[in-house]
Amino acid sequence: MSYRELYSRLLPRYDKGEAQAITQWVLDSRFHLSLSDALCGKVTELSPNDRTELEKIFCRLEAGEPVQYVLGEAEFCGRRFHVERGVLVPRPETEELFRWILASQDAFPDSPEVLDVGTGSGCIAITLAAELPTASVTAWDISPEALAVARENAKRAHVLVSFEQQDMLGKDMTSDARKWHLMVSNPPYVCQKEADQMARHVLDYEPHVALFVPDDDPLLFYRAIARYATATLRPGGWLFFEINPLFLDDLTALLAGMGFAEIEARNDQFGKARFIRATIKTTT
Repeated sequence: MSYRELYSRLLPRYDKGEAQAITQWVLDSRFHLSLSDALCGKVTELSPNDRTELEKIFCRLEAGEPVQYVLGEAEFCGRRFHVERGVLVPRPETEELFRWILASQDAFPDSPEVLDVGTGSGCIAITLAAELPTASVTAWDISPEALAVARENAKRAHVLVSFEQQDMLGKDMTSDARKWHLMVSNPPYVCQKEADQMARHVLDYEPHVALFVPDDDPLLFYRAIARYATATLRPGGWLFFEINPLFLDDLTALLAGMGFAEIEARNDQFGKARFIRATIKTTT
């Protein structure tokens, strides 16, 4: 089967550019064939076993399964992470959030205490631990399946992260008084009513518990995390969120009402308000 025949099988679900990108990723990651190799016809030279594996992969892709789950890996800030059903696939937008945090590191002490709430695959926490080697990084998730994946990823990355199973909605507000210098979270923020606008491969395969919030309470997790942050961030500490652009104004008002200062929002690469940060006021 030629390169063109392969990516053409994905065209009912993806546009041409995305179908080609997925095909190139599969050929490079699993069979070590570059784009030049593929264009030169080397796909047809694969061994019988490799052709059988390639067919199995494309059957799963044709059924709509995300390529990251099919291959068992996703990229985040230049690193590869194991992913499987039960954890969200890391998004390019979240890489932008990470880069904003990294660009803000002058505001952190030399050995900051860092908390990632809702870590999923562990991509944010692990990359922070790798890029800020003097930081002490803790990561929480409610899902034991996600935590197992995150622990595996930390081991593969050779970094130390403390992973804990925690339900943010029921977390004791007083147990970690003034512990953290930095808190970050990409919590569930998609309303149920937005589901019909989402791609089928996301709805059918990615964990809904990590995606959706009730239509009548879209700030459910932000409110809980921010409330916890008011008691546990050290003075001058920072809170970073990935957000739903629809609720920027509401979230800004929520943070201001809780006493946060220097509240700043940023757009993602598509011009949508996707991130926000705020700080706890220093005492005088």
